[in-house]
Amino acid sequence: MNDIKVHVKDLDLHYGVNPALKKVNIMIPEKMVTAFIGPSGCGKSTFLRTLNRMNDLIENVKIDGEVRIDDIDIYGKEIDVVNLRKKVGMIFQKSNPFAKSIYENIAFGPKINGITHKDTLDEIVEKSLRQAAIWDEVKGRLYNSALSLSGGQQQRICIARTLAVNPEIILMDEPASALDPISTAKIEELIHELKQDYTIIIVTHNMQQAARTSDYTAFFYLGELVEFNKTETIFSNPSKRQTEDYISGRFG
Repeated sequence: MNDIKVHVKDLDLHYGVNPALKKVNIMIPEKMVTAFIGPSGCGKSTFLRTLNRMNDLIENVKIDGEVRIDDIDIYGKEIDVVNLRKKVGMIFQKSNPFAKSIYENIAFGPKINGITHKDTLDEIVEKSLRQAAIWDEVKGRLYNSALSLSGGQQQRICIARTLAVNPEIILMDEPASALDPISTAKIEELIHELKQDYTIIIVTHNMQQAARTSDYTAFFYLGELVEFNKTETIFSNPSKRQTEDYISGRFG
């Protein structure tokens, strides 16, 4: 396994009195793709959101346990959540570009972080769009609205926008579930490219997608992490009966 990027110990999460995650322990390797699979409502998206403290935005959430990134407890009192979310970027299920030009979507984060020099912004915009494998499709219309693009292109613009602030970890919550097969294939190809430089954690309902794109897979059920291992092991020789039943389609 590569170096450990994220180390979670005994994580419990409650919405009010309802437990959503129970004693989750996992070590996520650096510069690999880790997929979270499991039936709807099993806690995988909730767990993903604990990794950049997005659950802080929900009322009555109580979190116990530790989430360490690079051995720093991200729930510690001294943590700057804005900086954390810069380091741990997030791509949502539904692409959500701003109602601005393609250029302004990508330059938005760097500008907030104090970069104002036009040449520098131009460089960041081009580099991020190239990394997101969409530069050639949009370079002639950078000042057109990002909302004029197709769904698959919009999702890659959102990925480029995340890359523009230099994250170390990219969280993806069902990033291709609303896309057609060709756009999905492009996103999967992109995930494969990006893991050279980033730690990627993806929630997916699509078992084939998890098998195609990830190095490691975690299977969640009823708020518990049932099994975590190399993807090929999870899909060919899982150690838990529940995992096998889910993967073979007996439930879920």
